[in-house]
Amino acid sequence: MLNRLTSIVALVALILHFGNDLRVGAAPVDRNDAVRLESGDRRDDSSPWGVASGSEWLSAFPLFNPMLKNAGVGWLRGFYEWQTIQPKQDSWNWVLPDRLVANARDNGLHLTFSLAYLAPWASANGGTRKFPIKDMQFWRDYVSGMVERYHNDIKYWEVWNEFNGSFAEEGTPQIYADLVREASVAAKKIDPTAQIGMSVANFDVGFLDAAIKSGAADHFDYICVHPYEKINALADDGEVDFLTMTTTLRKMLASNGQSADIPVWITEIGAQAPVTPNQEGDRLQAVALAKAYLLSIASGFTRIFWFEARGPSYGAQMDHGLIRPDLTPRPSYQALQVLTAALGSAPRGVGWLNLGNGGYGFVFSAQGKNILAAWAPAGRTLKVTFDGDVGLSDLDGTGTRLLAGKELTLSNAPILIDHVPSALVAQAQANLGKAYPWGGQHGQARVVTALLQTKNIENGIKQVNPNTTSVVVLGENSWRKTDFSIPEGEGHYVYFSVDPQFVPFGTHDLEITAMVRRIGSDKMAGMALNYESQTGYVDAGYFNIPEGDQWHELTWKVSDANFVGGWGWNFRLNAIASPNEFMIKEVSVKKIAPR
Repeated sequence: MLNRLTSIVALVALILHFGNDLRVGAAPVDRNDAVRLESGDRRDDSSPWGVASGSEWLSAFPLFNPMLKNAGVGWLRGFYEWQTIQPKQDSWNWVLPDRLVANARDNGLHLTFSLAYLAPWASANGGTRKFPIKDMQFWRDYVSGMVERYHNDIKYWEVWNEFNGSFAEEGTPQIYADLVREASVAAKKIDPTAQIGMSVANFDVGFLDAAIKSGAADHFDYICVHPYEKINALADDGEVDFLTMTTTLRKMLASNGQSADIPVWITEIGAQAPVTPNQEGDRLQAVALAKAYLLSIASGFTRIFWFEARGPSYGAQMDHGLIRPDLTPRPSYQALQVLTAALGSAPRGVGWLNLGNGGYGFVFSAQGKNILAAWAPAGRTLKVTFDGDVGLSDLDGTGTRLLAGKELTLSNAPILIDHVPSALVAQAQANLGKAYPWGGQHGQARVVTALLQTKNIENGIKQVNPNTTSVVVLGENSWRKTDFSIPEGEGHYVYFSVDPQFVPFGTHDLEITAMVRRIGSDKMAGMALNYESQTGYVDAGYFNIPEGDQWHELTWKVSDANFVGGWGWNFRLNAIASPNEFMIKEVSVKKIAPR
């Protein structure tokens, strides 16, 4: 009942607030004289704390924006589509975006806006997602209209949303490069300080690379990624893969002659929780949120936007929201509040700590002091001690004091530690820029491997989603086999990722080997290799497994690899064309000399 009354009160306040300004075309308050202060730009600050809203419940911003403010959030990513704002070529409807801009301003939230999607009248097929556009001048006019109206409140403009995904049918890197270039030229004519962002679904560095080469170079000011697969992998010790994203992006930018200090943002990242309260499901989402923000700040992302504020269920009674449909905050909301309170509005990564036995530690400079975030590897606990007294804070905000020499038991949930001993801070500073120690240091290796068995032995290669295979046990030996019974054909695929420190951006020449055998001498089977290349995921060819019950090595050599984990994996064994299942004992990846 209380939640319902809260909603009613908020809606009444909304009506009163906008009751005198519901006119189409009513302009937001002109703050030219107040926008730029001597100390900086009011549209901007150093806060990394952002939250994104999907379109389904963006209209609830009067309800969730005050909650975001109270959680310490500084940035909101939300946008209305081109077709809503400009329904006809000669007609603009500013009502909804005006309200969004004004409410964000009232709640002290900086708004970043995505310029998307097509207006039907500007689209060649009359839709909103399919290219080509009828006339690029339509796009220039739309961008100009938006920046002209909102440049006093909005500095950062993201070009499209996930152009490389499902929101730009028949879109190409060339088309996207054209949109970026024209948006930059149009926006900066009106506001020379406007910042233009390139954006991709997931971590599709290959698409960004192609768009920059197609003409976007020198026409963008920041990069945006949506690495959902990377956050999912954190449940299985994917921390190093997450941490190396910024390194990969900067190497890609440098290879294209772009500035090494271009800001990199995460404008969507999230994990789902049950629609109704669920202790374990809610805990997992809060842990994922904390790790996502902490690892992002530690590795150099400028801003991170959790998707989403208040989320609708996309199926299976799960959603991404910090806030439930009934407006009650989830534990993830509380975890975010704990992080922003402890780390403040301008945290800076100092360096990392190896806490032993796989323990993760990251030191941050925040609000004039040093904070250590620490947690144990997946599925394990870890005991640590400190030379001095320290303060502890759990993700639920519980604070305690730990005396010098007393044991602290770490779990996979990050804990925040203040009064960090100076020796640990110095050690973290010395580690900054060094190779990460977790999972083995494979940067100088020539070969990495994974032995597939009941519990895989992974030495630089990780099997992604082992549940697409089943375990075969024979005496003391075990291995894995494809499992065609798994729904939706997933049992035909065996996915792998390679340590990014072994295959940094620019590593193209690789030899990939799978040790396999038939499930029976007369059971014909085979597979293709799909791998991540400079032009996306491609097929390296199909091999039949030779007859007999011996193990056989099948090897593919590729010269255009681009193992960045754009969609969460680097290569897979593809048995979709195989008449029968087969067994896999080992996979390896070897660096080879360029051909």
